[in-house]
Amino acid sequence: MSLADSTNGLASVGNPIQLALPLPHALQTRIQLHLTILEKSILLFATTASSDAPSSGCALGSFVYALPDRTNPSAPPISTALYPQSQTLDFATRLAKVLARKTGKPTYVGNSVSFSAAGRGGDVEEEMDGFRRIVEVVMAEVEKVRAADK
Repeated sequence: MSLADSTNGLASVGNPIQLALPLPHALQTRIQLHLTILEKSILLFATTASSDAPSSGCALGSFVYALPDRTNPSAPPISTALYPQSQTLDFATRLAKVLARKTGKPTYVGNSVSFSAAGRGGDVEEEMDGFRRIVEVVMAEVEKVRAADK
């Protein structure tokens, strides 16, 4: 069973994976992930959706590119914001850098996740819980693809 509550099926290189996980401390709100694991890079879009509100479009948020240092894996990845939005830029940048470091692949992250619906209004602890959960789920999917490729 996947770490995510729902997924669209098999993890394989190049096939987009749709994942949904509950927002920590706000179970009526879910973090929606659209993950594409390519041979040479990772593409992740993350947003939040409430089961209370009707489906609608969401803001694009920030889009960030992070590149791991292949000559020195312990060095922090470099990143650049391709489409910055101040409300989501920090979270997107941190997420892209962590995933680039952990996977060793260039990583693109689009982020419009909002923690305002969380139990305490999106404090630092709630944001870090959500961040950790996203990284856990994405890395589990990356490991599935790596195992399938062997």
